[in-house]
Amino acid sequence: MANGNGVANTYECDVLVVGSGASGMAAAVTAAHRGLNVLIAEKEPRFGGTTARSGGWLWIPGTSLARAWGIEEPPELARTYLRHEAGNSFDAARVDAFLSAGPEAVDFFTTQTALRFDMPLTFPDYHAEAPGGTQGGRSMVTRPFDGRELGEHIKYLGAPLPELTVFGMMLGSGKEIIHFMRATKSLTSALYVIKRLSKHFRDVMKYGRGMTLTNGNALAGRLAKSAFDLKVPLWLSSPVRELIVESGAVHGAIVQHEGKDVRVKTRRGVVLACGGFPHDVARRKAMFPHAPTGTEHYSPGPTGNTGDGLRLAEAAGGRIEDTLPNAAAWVPVSITTRKDGSKGVMPHFIDRAKPGVIAVMRDGRRFANEGNSYHDFVQEMVKAAKPGEEIAAFLVCDHHALRKYGLGCVPPFPMPLGHHLKTGYLMRGATLAELAQKAGIDAKAFEATVAAFNARAASGLDPEFGKGSRAYNRYQGDALHGPNPCVAPIAHGPFYAIKMVIGDLGTYAGIRTDEHARALDANGEPIPGLYAAGNDMASIMGGNYPGAGITLGPALTFGYIAGRHLASTATRGNESERT
Repeated sequence: MANGNGVANTYECDVLVVGSGASGMAAAVTAAHRGLNVLIAEKEPRFGGTTARSGGWLWIPGTSLARAWGIEEPPELARTYLRHEAGNSFDAARVDAFLSAGPEAVDFFTTQTALRFDMPLTFPDYHAEAPGGTQGGRSMVTRPFDGRELGEHIKYLGAPLPELTVFGMMLGSGKEIIHFMRATKSLTSALYVIKRLSKHFRDVMKYGRGMTLTNGNALAGRLAKSAFDLKVPLWLSSPVRELIVESGAVHGAIVQHEGKDVRVKTRRGVVLACGGFPHDVARRKAMFPHAPTGTEHYSPGPTGNTGDGLRLAEAAGGRIEDTLPNAAAWVPVSITTRKDGSKGVMPHFIDRAKPGVIAVMRDGRRFANEGNSYHDFVQEMVKAAKPGEEIAAFLVCDHHALRKYGLGCVPPFPMPLGHHLKTGYLMRGATLAELAQKAGIDAKAFEATVAAFNARAASGLDPEFGKGSRAYNRYQGDALHGPNPCVAPIAHGPFYAIKMVIGDLGTYAGIRTDEHARALDANGEPIPGLYAAGNDMASIMGGNYPGAGITLGPALTFGYIAGRHLASTATRGNESERT
């Protein structure tokens, strides 16, 4: 097809962006703002990709938002941290490009587009105690956005993950979550919740969905608004079949659009931003050690993220990074049954850190600090699993903790528990032994584990694993609970458990690129006309997870870098294009 046989139409532009998540939209907006003619092709019938269902946090050190809080840090501090986190996989050139361009990208998007961010004063790095780690100033969240600003386009915005909504409503910052958790204890919080829910239900009745976009939905919506303001066309339900490669250079792609194959010819280049490969079973089998058949893995990401970008790059001579110690950003997930009978994948971000919550394997024993980052926690799950045994852990709490904080998909009081008990998602036992029997946990070891934990928990101590000893632990705990915001006894039945297995928040093992986001060939040379960003690009984090937003921060930045570089290149054939 690359020769045009059977292609019904031809479309010409400067840049083709494949994918409509944060990295693709960032590349498109940047290039279009600099005067290029840009087309976005999206495989799915809705835009936003993984971004639309994400938390919407971005990790970018040294921004003007941090300086507004009085947080000044030299680039070398973040570089030290990333060098520590990445270890032998540290890519100095791309890290330096990220640290240099990241603050520039934030300033561009916040002054020239619809994108806006809020930064909490304290949101610690996940390994804040490591060299170069900080207590705050690097993680920011997208400011809520009124979906009505998208006009008719709002109906095509990807929906948030249902498991992370309340009545289909997205919750925003940590402050908003606290209001919902304290709605029955604080008049101020109760009034806030009533107002927020009332507005949501009015929007649903009028528009068919909530219009206060938060988190990743706000990020996708704001970037899309910016692209539409620049008159960038967005083709939905338009997968890219193959790249057009001539004389070793990429000159466009064959895009299936409105039932026809369209030959999209590009004057500058193609940006691959297809969301990585979380649902590519074959590549999971090859790269996920815990998934020997490729099926022992559950991703909350869009099912359309099947590695298209990686395959397109390989066909054009690109190479996939296969040396990282972790091929994806791991997260423990639980599999829930929704009220319509469909299955949902619930990522466990915060609940593990709450007081009165521990995690055990089938042998009834704890294996990790439950308050540590999800990526670290999953690696401990893998280490603790018995050979040949399903890699699964059980999140356990008592009745008091469950009704106060919730657990997984189970909301706190006064929301009902019945559905989750009926489906078996939430297991309940009047005693620890009864709970262990229902969950398939070694009862005797489980009782001993809880007894040992409880012996010091009342004093806020966890000598075995140090839950609450790290800044990130404490941030995710309960600040109003003392003496340790992450530790309390599991004392009063009934007792509850939820089974967790391994999932991801995005893949790390992507296309090898240089500091300009250009895809590299087997010799490490840029492939003319081909760029990659987001989860299609090999992560700069070296297989580790340093802080909140380490996927979206580089996605926005390298999308910006790709758009900027495309706008700066000369016409095809000029040797300066390869510099």
